[in-house]
Amino acid sequence: MTRRVLAAFAVATLVAVTAQTLPAQAAGGPNLASGRTATSSSTNGANGIGNINDGNQASYWESANNSWPQWAQIDLGSAKNIDQIKLKLPNDTAWQTRTQTLSITGSTDGSGFSTILGSAGYTFNPATQNTVTISFTATNTRYVRLNFTANTGWPAAQISEFEIYGVSTSTTNLAQGKTFTSSSSNSPYVPGNAGDGDQNSYWESNNNAFPQWLGVDLGSAVPVSSVVLKLPAAWGARTETLSVQTSTTGSSYSDLVASAAYNFAPGTANTVTISFTQTTTRYIRVNITANTGWQAAQISELEVYGPSTGDTQPPTAPGNLAYTQPASGQIKLTWTASTDNSGSIAGYDVYANGTLRTSVSGTTLTYTDSQPDTATVAYYVIARDAAGNQSPASNTVTRTGTTTDTQPPTAPGSLAYTQPASGQIKLTWTASTDNSGSIAAYDVYANNSLRASVGGTTLTYTDNQPDTATVSYYVKARDAAGNASAASNTVTRTGTGNPPPGTNVALGKTIDASGSVFTFVPANANDNSATTYWEGAAGFPATLTVHLGANNDISKITLKLDPSSSWGARTQNVQVLGREQSASGFTSLVNAADYRWDPATGNSVDITVTARVADVQLKFNSNTGAPSGQVAEFQVFGTPAPNPDLQVTAISASPASPVETDSVSLTATVKNAGTAASGATNVNFYLGTAQGTVLAGTANVSGLAAGAQGTFTANIGPRTAGTYTLSAKVDESNLVVETDETNNSFTSASNLVVQPVASSDLVASPVAWSPSNPSAGNTVTFTVVIKNQGTQATAAGAHGVTLTVVDSTGATVKTLTGSYTGTLAAGASSPVITLGTWTAVNGKYTVHTVLAPDTNELSIKQGNNTSDNPLFVGRGANMPYDMYEAEDGTVGGGAQVVGPNRTIGDIAGEASGRKAVTLNSTGSYVQWTTRASTNTLVTRFSIPDGTTTTLNIYVDGSFAKAIPLTSKFSWLYGAEASPTNSPGSGPRHIYDEANIMLDSTVPAGHTIKLQKDAANGGNIAIDFINLEQVAPIANPNPATYITPAGFTQQDVQNAFNTATQSATAVGVYLPAGTYVTTGKFDINSKAIQVVGAGPWYTRFTTPQDQQNTDAGFRVQTSANGSSFKNLAFFGNYVERIDGPGKVWGELKDNQNLTIDNVWVEHTVCMYWGVHNSGINISNSRIRDTFADGINFTNDTTNTHLNNIDARSTGDDSFALFSATDSGGSVGNHDNLWENLSATLTWRAAGFAVYGGYNNTFRNMYIADMLCYSGITISSLDFGYPFVGFGTQPTTIQNVSLVRDGGHFWGQQAFGAIWAFSASKEFRGIRVSDVDIVDPTYSGIMFQTKYTGSAHENIFTDTVFTNVSISGAKRSGDAYDAKSGIGIWANEMPEPGQGPAYGAVTFNHLTFSNNAENIRNTTTTFTITVNP
Repeated sequence: MTRRVLAAFAVATLVAVTAQTLPAQAAGGPNLASGRTATSSSTNGANGIGNINDGNQASYWESANNSWPQWAQIDLGSAKNIDQIKLKLPNDTAWQTRTQTLSITGSTDGSGFSTILGSAGYTFNPATQNTVTISFTATNTRYVRLNFTANTGWPAAQISEFEIYGVSTSTTNLAQGKTFTSSSSNSPYVPGNAGDGDQNSYWESNNNAFPQWLGVDLGSAVPVSSVVLKLPAAWGARTETLSVQTSTTGSSYSDLVASAAYNFAPGTANTVTISFTQTTTRYIRVNITANTGWQAAQISELEVYGPSTGDTQPPTAPGNLAYTQPASGQIKLTWTASTDNSGSIAGYDVYANGTLRTSVSGTTLTYTDSQPDTATVAYYVIARDAAGNQSPASNTVTRTGTTTDTQPPTAPGSLAYTQPASGQIKLTWTASTDNSGSIAAYDVYANNSLRASVGGTTLTYTDNQPDTATVSYYVKARDAAGNASAASNTVTRTGTGNPPPGTNVALGKTIDASGSVFTFVPANANDNSATTYWEGAAGFPATLTVHLGANNDISKITLKLDPSSSWGARTQNVQVLGREQSASGFTSLVNAADYRWDPATGNSVDITVTARVADVQLKFNSNTGAPSGQVAEFQVFGTPAPNPDLQVTAISASPASPVETDSVSLTATVKNAGTAASGATNVNFYLGTAQGTVLAGTANVSGLAAGAQGTFTANIGPRTAGTYTLSAKVDESNLVVETDETNNSFTSASNLVVQPVASSDLVASPVAWSPSNPSAGNTVTFTVVIKNQGTQATAAGAHGVTLTVVDSTGATVKTLTGSYTGTLAAGASSPVITLGTWTAVNGKYTVHTVLAPDTNELSIKQGNNTSDNPLFVGRGANMPYDMYEAEDGTVGGGAQVVGPNRTIGDIAGEASGRKAVTLNSTGSYVQWTTRASTNTLVTRFSIPDGTTTTLNIYVDGSFAKAIPLTSKFSWLYGAEASPTNSPGSGPRHIYDEANIMLDSTVPAGHTIKLQKDAANGGNIAIDFINLEQVAPIANPNPATYITPAGFTQQDVQNAFNTATQSATAVGVYLPAGTYVTTGKFDINSKAIQVVGAGPWYTRFTTPQDQQNTDAGFRVQTSANGSSFKNLAFFGNYVERIDGPGKVWGELKDNQNLTIDNVWVEHTVCMYWGVHNSGINISNSRIRDTFADGINFTNDTTNTHLNNIDARSTGDDSFALFSATDSGGSVGNHDNLWENLSATLTWRAAGFAVYGGYNNTFRNMYIADMLCYSGITISSLDFGYPFVGFGTQPTTIQNVSLVRDGGHFWGQQAFGAIWAFSASKEFRGIRVSDVDIVDPTYSGIMFQTKYTGSAHENIFTDTVFTNVSISGAKRSGDAYDAKSGIGIWANEMPEPGQGPAYGAVTFNHLTFSNNAENIRNTTTTFTITVNP
């Protein structure tokens, strides 16, 4: 044997003349191993592993000698489909023939390896260039490893080149033009869109119903190696979780690629390629279980590709499949041979009832199966060639078993009829089912005689009958064995020979009852549907009353129950009573009697009655089928009796074009369009503006004869300048009984326009104080700006201002005065007038401001010289910046103040205070006078989606700098619960914030202006600005605080590592600068202090040209006790993705962490704690997150949240959720959260507590919740293991709730406080010192969760003390019926919920200016109000 040294020397001396260049291409394309990372179990000297894929056959890798086994490995970088490996030794005769024994394994993750080829000996021979080619069935892998156990040429493993070749993928999309199916689709997004070649069209499944699948039938079994999935290229990024499945039959599927999350991103054309080990299949589908971008599965193109080389042509289908039964228990199959382009068939697969039964050789054309004689079995056969291509299936043959079928089909369902034409009655029904799998026929019976029979797939029959005939129908199903089903429900068409008298005058009228059970409410009994019904509360007698509105002459009552056979027959004892419209009580119309309802006869009862009544009442005395009365349809047939019908037909104003000093008269024309004279009544006049509609005046209306009309006038006095809609309503108090009470209103097509008078008009705008949200002990400075919003300049001289601070008892605690001297032109404002200071004390106050009347100010304009503003001390966070609302600034250049309204997706509706300023034209601006010095500016803005721009900042009229604005982090679309970043209908979350440091300090008393100039493109809306004076914070101790070497992720991680490993370092100081982070920082080993230069100076940011980067701080429990102070974290999230995106979180089992003076923006969450203890978070601000601001769960205890301001979070701003899914058992407890502000939350509540005990929440300010409650108190588990409220109290105290509540989940209209007794105990709730101001729908809403008709947990031990509710007005929107309520015990049967159940107590409850103070129409909920 030639020694290796000699071989090496020979190679070194001969390489120049003997080295040969081998082809770089294989059948599958280039060498995939070239340039990839190579590793090995060992190396020997200079013969390192890098030689194995350096492209030089003369260099080689060698393992350690005399040490078996050994391995060499290539990492392909990502999973690839491969089917060939070439192994080389130096191409030199000095390297003699040798055999190396090896196996080939592969792995997708570098850890778990599976066998590609088992161990075998491979001979390297100089005569064949010392090259070995190894081919195998295509497999999908990333890491390819050679495992050596022997070498006849040397006591070590040796390879000079390790080449790997992949399977070439065909460019032919095998799915193109094939049949696509899906589990469901949301029209017009049908499955066929996924195979039409158009990336812009797409398939979408039903919403909120995962999992869903999309599949394609390739026509025959063919080799496949990858699928390509696409979404429309313009869509935003999203992640869909899915698996790839295959089937040979189209019925039973198995996973080819296990479920994983795939990211569709615009940067990669929203395209995902999934490669896998080559397989042969006919049916392929993707099974989708989640989608971060929408609540449904979505695919625009599903493309399937196979290999481009080798045999891809399937055999022909086997022919003439037939069977015989040579003996009992045997079925013998025969077929004719398939053909294939390769010349031979490798085998035949025999399927029985869709499942592979056996496989036989390619020369065998028969198979005998063993089956019981009773079994029915369907067979088909598929051919395979050597390449694995499968033919289409043969014909199918079925051997029917000998079992006798005696089981009848189920009854046809939902029989109904229509009358498409004279003489025709069209019947329809739903299909029966049968154990045989099919229905042979349906028999139609008319008046108990067989009328016709139709096929088993036909679900309709049209009968010919005279219009005068009354005919009753039912239908029966038959199976192939002749078994007949039970009869369907019976329907009766009443002929014109005996029509019902009059019409059903009860339909849609007001209906009520003595009680009802759960969702079986009275309204079900006259909704024209027999499938819904009323059921009384348990016990007798029970009454059901329909109010016809006025007298009707009635002749028949029809009472129906559901005709379905699932309703058994029953007898009810019923009395009919009536009330004539002028009577005060009911009299008996039909004495009590037993009536029988039976599905066999239509489950309907007719009661003849003759009476003139306005109300009809049913009194149920017994029911053999239920514990109270039941009616699905309560029909009253009759005709209206003579009565008046008052209508307003016109409104006019005099003078027609008034000015503000004119006294205005309104005149209504009222007509009696009825059939009887009317008595005296009145007509109310209303004036409407954008702020609402008010009653302006009332005129008396005299009696009118039938058909007569008159004009009636009310003097409404002078009115403020503006445009008003005019409307009137006659007989609003229902003094006159009418045939129609719904047509009393009229709105004029012409508005009343009141022109302004020549007068000055002084208002205090704005009245402000600094700090804007003071705490006890703060020195509060009050300022006022006097604005002349009139049409004439003021007189010269002093304009006095008196400001008083009044406490909750009405006592004056401070009086301040000031003045402005000079003339104010029309539209001009004074400089800021500083009135003085006051030392704040906890409590609620009214700031009462009075401007002295101006000499040029008419008396009619002086009403707004006085204004009141609420001031709360000790409620909310006391932040170091001042708030300046845009609507309180000075506007000009075409700028417009818009609002107020509460429309989601609207510039005003999503703004703070529900007003904003639009800067839509060049030169438009909004300007403020500073109340304190500042060198920073934050603005909340809205610009059109998909745009960026800038906005110029001016100081004292001089350009300072431009602030960049982007819509990247705003604008979502869709329903409230799960909006996405894909443009569409339902826009929301239209605002974002921008911040900038000014180049110098702007002192108090100077002006800052935001102005849209020619360089600032697009429309811009401004909500507010924040101004703050800041300075950097120095390193607390350079000797003990490590400073990073730079600003990269690794620089900061290195500093953290150094600090945790140092015996003397106590922490890390982060100097001023921007730190770009792309992942989580890891802090472990010991507690450290992380200190920045302040949130305006030390700023972490994820790459702003990317999106949805998961970054932040991962604090191991070994680092418990760590602190983070004086820094900011700006993410790049543009949508909610559950799981990642938490700056601190999910932190589990952490203790004693401190977070202070931090600023978090554009992330999913700031902090998410699981089973935490002793966490302190303070003096921080949270902005524009896509989920919760802060959330703790799983027995979290002893946390302290203090002085935190959360703005525009995408879920609860602050939440305590007592789940037990991750270490919890007793609920969160002993937590103190105080001095918290939550504003402009755009998806859930400002504050939410779910279960737990002994938790205290106090001093909170919650305002402008866009679609949800300000406070949620709930025992709902959301499907998690969960603990309800304990007996030790949950305390909420000293809270202001302003403009809170909204609509969510479609029908839900939330109050400012939502109390929900649900899946766990609701008890121990103590709420005190709460002021609810101007709620969107209601002040406090109580609601209970039900399962079926049974309530779950009820309200107990719940006490509210010192609560005031003011300004609950009717909303006028789609939820108007649920609005204007101070306290609402929700009686509505909304999905999964029913009437509130239990009891609550209120002590010292005050109301003002609400449309309705308390609404409790339930019999299940008690509200006790104590003085």
